[in-house]
Amino acid sequence: MEINKYIDHTVLKATATEKDIIELCREAKEYNFFSVCVNSGYVSLAAKQLEGSMIKVCTVVGFPLGAMSTEAKVFETRQALKDGAEEVDMVINIGELKSKNFKKVEEEIAAIKKEVGDKVLKVIIETCYLTPQEIMLASEIAVKAKADFVKTSTGFGGDGARMENIELMKKAVEGKAKIKASGGVKNLDTALSFIEAGVERIGTSSGVSIVKELKK
Repeated sequence: MEINKYIDHTVLKATATEKDIIELCREAKEYNFFSVCVNSGYVSLAAKQLEGSMIKVCTVVGFPLGAMSTEAKVFETRQALKDGAEEVDMVINIGELKSKNFKKVEEEIAAIKKEVGDKVLKVIIETCYLTPQEIMLASEIAVKAKADFVKTSTGFGGDGARMENIELMKKAVEGKAKIKASGGVKNLDTALSFIEAGVERIGTSSGVSIVKELKK
């Protein structure tokens, strides 16, 4: 099994330096991960490091709270694409979802998808803050707005990916969007159990140790 091809090799911490991003890209090439996932300010650096390789540059938008204006998220998306991003992971406005402003949530996702076009848009619904009903609803809204993936977590909330939430998301999207598990995926067993459950991408900063575990 090529577990490396499920992995978005990730460094999103506030203290990440240019050196960390360069090392992330070096590891991604060595282990042939699907992509690297970096904050939008580092997209051009990552794109430069990965030039000529098959590894994609993924970035996050409206990260990690999702509470900025739609215009700000659209601008961040546009700039990231210009800088070389090929996939965008956006955070929904959780407060708007909880305020039952569902149309607003959908319109924001749709506006970012319009910007992204035929590239991949993943929608982070930050499951740790949502009820089971809200998780399903957020997933359904993402599908309506033509997102390509729904994603469990930023890794900066109170909790990460959980199997019961992945099951809810899977039920809600009915095969019309893929699922990305992220947040707390630190070992091979966890990664494999999520893949077995139908997850098509794993966001983790532990990609290297996961691949090494598999090789053992």
